[in-house]
Amino acid sequence: MKNSCKITVVMPCFNHGEFLPEAVASVMNARREDLELIVVDDGSTDERTREAMNEVEARGVKAIRQKNRGLAGARNAGISASHGEYIFPLDADDRLRDGWIDEALKILETNPEVGIVYGDAQCFGTLNFRWSTGPFDVDRLLYSNVIHASALYRRSVWEQNHGYDGMMPIQGLEDWDFWLGALENGWQFRYLRRIFFEYRQAPESMTTRAKGFESQVKAFVAKKHGLLYGQAWRQNRDSMKRTCRNLGRLVKARLNETLLTPAMTAVRLKAAKEFRLLRERFTGPPKQAR
Repeated sequence: MKNSCKITVVMPCFNHGEFLPEAVASVMNARREDLELIVVDDGSTDERTREAMNEVEARGVKAIRQKNRGLAGARNAGISASHGEYIFPLDADDRLRDGWIDEALKILETNPEVGIVYGDAQCFGTLNFRWSTGPFDVDRLLYSNVIHASALYRRSVWEQNHGYDGMMPIQGLEDWDFWLGALENGWQFRYLRRIFFEYRQAPESMTTRAKGFESQVKAFVAKKHGLLYGQAWRQNRDSMKRTCRNLGRLVKARLNETLLTPAMTAVRLKAAKEFRLLRERFTGPPKQAR
């Protein structure tokens, strides 16, 4: 496995023993020799999760048990113990779709400038819909977290970012900070219009708990990635100036072209004649020069 492993699926788990067997089965059913799965029990407190972890380990899956360190700490622990050249995070209550993997691997292996390949999610549970992320847009990523955590990326992206940052004010948005770090380090993102995973929707989740903390999260991100935001602002400002100048030149050129056309000349002569007739109606005809 160490020699043939290309992809590591890292699965943090905190009190998700109810869903863990489904998540593990979705990875095992991919039946890939180049894939390893690591499940990290991040200090779960319920007996059901502890039993599920024992069952997972009995199936030959690598299991790590640690005191609660949060989502970032759990992912980092799993990746540190992994052998994969590429990393795919998957939460313990979600399910992997595997039809996209070969296509994503080909992109990464033939495009060294691309560090992250991401796709869509099929939501299920309390809500059922396809969550489409769309082609990469720097401005959208700077504004909010628009790329799912479950994306395939190079191990070197994680290394350059020094892992996931556990100092995020609220759990559940560590991946936004992670993607911004990759962007700062010059990595390109590539979108595949494929469903990468099935994303469980529940009334209570990390995403829903993050609501109300947006201002703290944005302040954290702005402070940590200030240079990135400053560079983007300068580029947008310069781009706007160039656009305005070019638009001004275009309008002026088109106006000159229009004024020189015979049709426009006729319109101007007609307007001048009508104006002259209107003036004569109210002031009388112009006096003849003696």
